[in-house]
Amino acid sequence: MRRSYLLWALILSLGLLGIATPARADIQVNQSVAALAEPKNLTALDDSLVHFVPVPSTYANAANPHGINTIASNQGSAVTFTTKYLLPVPGYQHQAWGDPQSSAVVGQYLYVVYCPTAWQNRGRIVRFDMAVLTSLRATPQQVQTVYAKSPNQSAREKKIQAAIKVGPAFTTGHGQSLAYDWATQKFYMWCDRESAPRINMSQYGVLKEISANTLAPVHQIRFRLRAKSFAVPGGHVLAFDQTGHAYFWTRPNSADVYIYQGTIRNNRVSFRLTKQILENGPGTCVQSMAYNPNNDRLYLVADDSIVSLPAAKLAGSGHLTSADVKWTGFASTREFEGLTFGSDGQAYLMSNHEPEILVGNSLNW
Repeated sequence: MRRSYLLWALILSLGLLGIATPARADIQVNQSVAALAEPKNLTALDDSLVHFVPVPSTYANAANPHGINTIASNQGSAVTFTTKYLLPVPGYQHQAWGDPQSSAVVGQYLYVVYCPTAWQNRGRIVRFDMAVLTSLRATPQQVQTVYAKSPNQSAREKKIQAAIKVGPAFTTGHGQSLAYDWATQKFYMWCDRESAPRINMSQYGVLKEISANTLAPVHQIRFRLRAKSFAVPGGHVLAFDQTGHAYFWTRPNSADVYIYQGTIRNNRVSFRLTKQILENGPGTCVQSMAYNPNNDRLYLVADDSIVSLPAAKLAGSGHLTSADVKWTGFASTREFEGLTFGSDGQAYLMSNHEPEILVGNSLNW
């Protein structure tokens, strides 16, 4: 017993030092039944209002790497994003908190998934207590540099650090899919291993339930998204509406967008390809998907290009019209890693290359 205790103490200490130690899901389920319904009677929707924005040859860094930045739309539904937090560089104990891939805001907490390139399909979740940071009047730069100084931290810096919880390392895959199920109050994310970005190493999908307290997996389901000859290795992004429906979107070719709707329960995953195919996708890279509880709309995010549509109209055979689809274009050439909404409809955009969280100035766009 003593030897076992010492072993686990060593493992936990390595995790705190930033070494990629395993975080095992408590329950692992292999779903034998196919998780995808056979797609039938698909129709195309002319969403010509949407402009395809190709990925830039080089992403732009933040104009003010240690100050306030803005990313303002220049086409479509208007919204302007302004820096709220510059994410810490370096991270806790001078860890390389590189490549933030997705984010979620629930209540007073902001959750960020970090997937350092060198870790190869592994990462961790870091939770920021926004209420505490607000009460401390922590500036974006103070959040950015809170771990950068020597161990002799000021009392204020220690309070900022205490508002940031660091989760253990686990297999995240690309990590671009952390999402909150508004109905069950649980977090989920796709955790498929990839040989390259968006190139799955197997034909199986893996969904993990994440504990909001430990920031680690507590349940895992492995399954096949396959219906006869039609198959999808797994989702890359994820969102939930208020009724508990799960969604992800893909680009099966250079133009179209497929939107999938499903349910995730403890031991069973089920998805269907919604009946209407969008003829015009927002951009090259499938970066994020978000749900706004303030207006019941889903947001499909590519770099500098965001499409939104009413979630309710995807039910059944689909009742979307061209007028239902909104589009917002930008000219920042920044990388749009994640979009999430608070319960009040406040939008939070995460951008990489001098990583930061920016907030929108509109609750309905």
